[in-house]
Amino acid sequence: MIENLVRHHNIKSIVGNIMTVQLAGMGELQEITPRFGDLAKIDDDNGSQSLAQVIQIRGNEIALQVFSGAQGISTNASVRFLGHSMRVTYSNNILGRIFNGVGEPMDGGSSLQPDPKVSIESASVNPMKRVLASKMIRTNVPMIDLFNCLVESQKIPIFSISGEPYNAFLARIGIQADADIVVFAGLGLIFDDFHFFRSQFEEAGVFARTVMFANLASDPIVERLLVPDMALTVAERFAVEEGKRVLVLMTDMTAYADAMKEVGVSMEHVPSNRGYMGDLYSQLAKRYEKACDYSGAGSVTILSVTTMPGNDVTHPVPDNTGYITEGQFYLHDKMLDPFGSLSRLKQHVIGKVTREDHSQVMNTMIRFYSGANEAEQKQAMAFELSDFDLKLLKFGRLFRKRFMDINVSISLEEALDVSWQTLAECFDENELLMKQALIDKYFPRHE
Repeated sequence: MIENLVRHHNIKSIVGNIMTVQLAGMGELQEITPRFGDLAKIDDDNGSQSLAQVIQIRGNEIALQVFSGAQGISTNASVRFLGHSMRVTYSNNILGRIFNGVGEPMDGGSSLQPDPKVSIESASVNPMKRVLASKMIRTNVPMIDLFNCLVESQKIPIFSISGEPYNAFLARIGIQADADIVVFAGLGLIFDDFHFFRSQFEEAGVFARTVMFANLASDPIVERLLVPDMALTVAERFAVEEGKRVLVLMTDMTAYADAMKEVGVSMEHVPSNRGYMGDLYSQLAKRYEKACDYSGAGSVTILSVTTMPGNDVTHPVPDNTGYITEGQFYLHDKMLDPFGSLSRLKQHVIGKVTREDHSQVMNTMIRFYSGANEAEQKQAMAFELSDFDLKLLKFGRLFRKRFMDINVSISLEEALDVSWQTLAECFDENELLMKQALIDKYFPRHE
């Protein structure tokens, strides 16, 4: 293209990773103007090259975000605009591969240069092409499958704090979930976590159906902003063009929001809440709304991790996320909390694609666990406990051990059977307050 032949040398400023270049008059070529989101190549006079993206246009001044960082780039460098936005490789050859923050292979495999590229800039799906969520994604995690079902096309975060095993939990879901393809997006990962995800997928034998995009903590922070878009673009293509059920795993979206904040500060944008930019909600929603069950095609389901600094759920990132997503999983003390967790789409599958006793068992188990917590408070305050309180205390211990521990891995049907067994160990059938027909059919009776 003609843009590739035009070089701009008038670099006005370099602040952080933001470079500002002024376009000079170009005679017949003056109509060729870079567009927002277009890529540019920066050729330094020492022979090095850097990739950048247009992030602001003010008259003839163009602000560029340098992916690899602007450190060491001279103001004598030249800029060439490529005339297109960021692209990512899409073909069946990307399965089992690992890519960095600019979409280049980082696993030592072939370059995939001949494979087709697709733009990561795309609009959300037409609501008329969306199908109402009605299919369950089984994870073999009882606190999800039994109490807060993960539904195809759902977008749902795992709220947690630093130090919790949320990455190990996310990897296990990626391995156990009954999805056709898993697309992983790592945001600001330390190398240990990156290696953990890679080795877990490889050892479990699911790497052949997995695509990984990873921005490491040592990588340029600017590239962190591209990883979710590349992962979601690839997921959309697999869902629409090949009819695949795609599960997208992203960790950690708070690191993504922090990267947006840092770029915004470099551009001297006025911050809103706690230093985050005013468009935090719309930027997060733009990514989460890619979750979709396509009419006549496959689906994209998004499961992300959002860490809460100081365990503060009112922090801008989890707070805005909660308005966008359809519930959340609350992970603390190495357990999924049944009270903090919520799936707003579970009613579309419970009792419809699951066993008839699912709804009754779920509600009864939660009711008794709530009572167990109250009984524990009474015990802690040295109140006198009734016989029923003692039953509740026993139930609470068994419930945490058999269900809440994130290391427990059983199918939904097995979880329902274990629920009935747990109820039978702790209570009489007349204390359950459940439909008698279900009690007669499923309640274990010891002869």
